[in-house]
Amino acid sequence: MTELAGTYEIDDRAVAEELDRHRPGLTAHCYRMLGSAFEAEDAMQETFIRAWRGYGRFERRADLRSWLYRIATNVCLDMLNRRARRALPMSLGPPSPGDADLGARNSEVPWMTPIADARVVAADGDPAESAATRESVRLAFVAALQHLEPRPRAVLLLRDVLGWHADEVAEALDTTVTAVNSMLRRARRTIAERDVSRDGGPALGESEWGLVARYVDAFQRFDVDALVAMLREDAIVSMPPMPGWLHGVTEVERWWRGEGSGCRGSRVLHTRANGSPAFALYRPDGTGGYDLFGVQVVEVADGLITGLHTFLDPGLAPLFGLPGRFTLSV
Repeated sequence: MTELAGTYEIDDRAVAEELDRHRPGLTAHCYRMLGSAFEAEDAMQETFIRAWRGYGRFERRADLRSWLYRIATNVCLDMLNRRARRALPMSLGPPSPGDADLGARNSEVPWMTPIADARVVAADGDPAESAATRESVRLAFVAALQHLEPRPRAVLLLRDVLGWHADEVAEALDTTVTAVNSMLRRARRTIAERDVSRDGGPALGESEWGLVARYVDAFQRFDVDALVAMLREDAIVSMPPMPGWLHGVTEVERWWRGEGSGCRGSRVLHTRANGSPAFALYRPDGTGGYDLFGVQVVEVADGLITGLHTFLDPGLAPLFGLPGRFTLSV
């Protein structure tokens, strides 16, 4: 890119490569703001369109990364003005008894969706930055963010996750430093009131990865005794878009031996989502094949499973690079 008489002659390929280097971090930011992997993709597309249109007027004295995050934040705020906040079943009501079903699928609720780690963590990224990103997209944290109004949510993310100064945030949101500090205090208080540390973070040790492997083996054999032995006493199971959810080993075991026995015979493919181990779940179709029926995020802490969140949406397959169906080779 060369400067000509106060404007810029743009090298399209160079600009595309420069913008694309920021894609994982920007996608993570949009996901934290929106709570939906699908909407984060839409926001990224709009961010890059706006950035491309404005690139010729972009002053290279400014920081490109900050400029892009400013665009992405305002894209997300525009989107949030048009819809209700996203939710997980735990934020909608009390837990269900284990001897009941979890209710009919509710398409009226704007549910949160998981996001693949591969979309928010650069393959060749700095390990410390990658760990911080995984921490910042954990389900519990993103779910807590949805309880904030859009602008306080943006303030919290720009200040506490991205590390911006108050004056930078004020400029990006076209407000005052006083207003930014006020919104930040309220946002921090709201987040502190919610339990965002149940899963203990994404940095699993060797023994915890061993637990995950044992869980996969027990799940595919559908050995309920073995599965229950891996749960922490206060473990949670949810399956959006079903509105019900389960809390505690006793209720989860009761459900697995009843309604949950429909998972018997399922197979899994490994992936990662929201900074945690995750699995694509496939149900036998009766003809020798297996159809994707959901993506399960597994939360682990203290050597035990604390949460199993299964998002029943085969439409997630493209975002995770997963097949919608597969056949086991003999």
